[in-house]
Amino acid sequence: MAAPGATAAAAALVQYVVLRGDLGRPPRSWPLGAVVAQGCHAALAAVHAHRGHPDTRAYLESGGAMRTVVLEAPDEAALTALAETLKQHNIDHQVWTEQPENVATCLALRPYPKDQVHQHLKKFKLLK
Repeated sequence: MAAPGATAAAAALVQYVVLRGDLGRPPRSWPLGAVVAQGCHAALAAVHAHRGHPDTRAYLESGGAMRTVVLEAPDEAALTALAETLKQHNIDHQVWTEQPENVATCLALRPYPKDQVHQHLKKFKLLK
């Protein structure tokens, strides 16, 4: 059971997932399920890699109150540039690279308070 106040703290946490929008459009035209799977892989990888962080633990303990925001990077270059920006600012994240194609498809941050990371993500729109 979560500690008192843990749910309120977790409510302020958000996990950002940034998927490449070009994967679902020609010429790639990946099936929707394959694109969604990339986001799932990246989100799980980020949570697993940072499972010991207090924000990640609080996020996981929040159960149905988890908040995830899925954004769209237009292409691999934009995703790679975002990953570099996050790295430069010491923002914990995971890039998911689909194998055997060796193609970066998605990245996910560990859960963060929105105000700590939003500035690096504001140029990306919600995935539609």
